[in-house]
Amino acid sequence: MSSIAFIGGGNMASCIIGGMIANGFSAQDIIVSEPGEQSRLRLEDTYGLTTLTDNQAAAKQADLIVLAVKPQIMQSVAIDLAPALGANSVVVSIAAGIPLRALQTWLGADTAIVRAMPNTPAMLLEGATGLFANQHVDPTKRDLVTTIFQAIGYACWVETEAQIDAVIAVSGSGPAYFFRIIEIMQKVGQELGLPEQIARELSLQTALGSARMATESGTGAGQLREQVTSPGGTTQAALNTFEQLGLEATFREAMRSALNRAEEMAIDFSAQHELGN
Repeated sequence: MSSIAFIGGGNMASCIIGGMIANGFSAQDIIVSEPGEQSRLRLEDTYGLTTLTDNQAAAKQADLIVLAVKPQIMQSVAIDLAPALGANSVVVSIAAGIPLRALQTWLGADTAIVRAMPNTPAMLLEGATGLFANQHVDPTKRDLVTTIFQAIGYACWVETEAQIDAVIAVSGSGPAYFFRIIEIMQKVGQELGLPEQIARELSLQTALGSARMATESGTGAGQLREQVTSPGGTTQAALNTFEQLGLEATFREAMRSALNRAEEMAIDFSAQHELGN
């Protein structure tokens, strides 16, 4: 088993580590470098792993290094880390908006790097993660990265870095879309006369049950929608209203806005750090 170092021990790192250990990784193979004493103690107590405050020392002990720090400090962390990387080291970044060219500038042009975009349901081991590797990541290390992120949910590889922005628009920002729909359903349920608690619980259970049907039935979402829609019935009336008000067009524009913003963030980041295109 390869040794794995996390640089940063915040919420996302903690949930990834929890998923890994729940799926057979040994705590002895995981090390975390984290400046905060409380975070270090929590990780040690919860998972029984080793923590440090020295990023270079952690990286020197690992074959795979996960950068789980805030984007604002990624440059300084990566530049400091570069001398500690070995010829076979693989670096995984989970920071949004930081392109590969920036990471390669800081870590070294020949460094094997993976960009990973997990989403917040990873904290419940129900995440969705898009992955993209540069040409220096070999198949064995790709398999290891896949195993790590499958420990917190679904993981997939995309063919181009541009597709990472599409991943952000679909699954990275996606939880907020569903939370907003649930929020609206609860509010309207109350307006229609339901008590607040009942409107909340009905909305949540409906979302949960529908998601399970979509994932476990083996049937496409469109077909499932048709199965629960009786001609001339209540569901048909609601769906007709969605169509009349342009629900699909609204979603398309919203997701394109998320995609455009992801692209803008990468451009802004490159401009701020004077990186070439």
